[in-house]
Amino acid sequence: MRGVVFLGDRRLELREVPEPRPGPREVIVEIRASGMCGSDLAPYRAAPDTVLPIVRGHEPCGVVSELGRAVSEDEARIGQRVMVHHYSGCGRCKHCRVGYTQMCLESHLVYGSTVNGGHTSHMLVQPSMLVPLSDELSFPAGAAISCGTGTAYLALKRLAVSGRETLAIFGQGPVGLSATLLAKAMGARVIAIDIAPERLELARALGADETIQAGSLDPVAMIQDLTHGEGAQTALDCTGSAEGRLNAVKCAAIWGRVCFVGEGGSATFEVSPQIIHKQLTIYGSWTFSAVGQAECAQFVVDHRLSLEPLLTHRFSLDQAVEAYALFDTQTTGKGVFVRG
Repeated sequence: MRGVVFLGDRRLELREVPEPRPGPREVIVEIRASGMCGSDLAPYRAAPDTVLPIVRGHEPCGVVSELGRAVSEDEARIGQRVMVHHYSGCGRCKHCRVGYTQMCLESHLVYGSTVNGGHTSHMLVQPSMLVPLSDELSFPAGAAISCGTGTAYLALKRLAVSGRETLAIFGQGPVGLSATLLAKAMGARVIAIDIAPERLELARALGADETIQAGSLDPVAMIQDLTHGEGAQTALDCTGSAEGRLNAVKCAAIWGRVCFVGEGGSATFEVSPQIIHKQLTIYGSWTFSAVGQAECAQFVVDHRLSLEPLLTHRFSLDQAVEAYALFDTQTTGKGVFVRG
């Protein structure tokens, strides 16, 4: 079988890799959809000598096709539609036992980042990583929930977003666009900020009440104008950039709440005037637990939300070079590889 392997310097190849065989406590998932995530761009762009030669894709979704001999029917069934929680840990520590295997106290693996992931035809996982996919959700929607949309959901939950508040979302990539859609379903008034007009158009289609094109406008001043001079009660940074993080803090109202989900980089704050004297609460939110992934999927179903406007591009694995070149422009919504 073939899998997408990053080479660095914005190059990749479809490489022949061995077809996996399950050990006693392992499962094979036949991949039907595997999403592209903004966090893929760091290894895609990285220096060649720093990139692991593994199959990428940490948003896998598909059908269970093979079980190890020690996997029970209560854990997995042949033909079962599943998403994959793309981490594994020791399975024994307190974080693993509540589904936050990425926070394992011993060590953890990230599928598609440190070991082979979902940009291929078949993927080897542990049964504890399987999250059932409702019949109401497509495989591409399940792939989106498996990282970007699930990450947005848990961040909004940390912020306790409600209909009482204005939420400013910095960055309208797949995570930020998901946050726009979900926050509207939670009742919030959403202000979407990005530098790309294409992504702001998508944000409006997903329900944003106001959009601000950063770079040409001062987003903090605009948010002040839109909130009667008070600032946003809640703010979410999905950019990972120093400017985005700083603006999320600066735009927040007194007693406001700010959450960071964008990875990488650093930021500098004037702690006293910008945080202490505003009595801000600042959260970090790192993806989600397996339980949270299932909860996000159920929220999407129960609120009859369509992720289709978010899923702007579908590709075959043969189009991987073209797909990542387009995704690297950071002007699109969610891109996903689909099979079957």
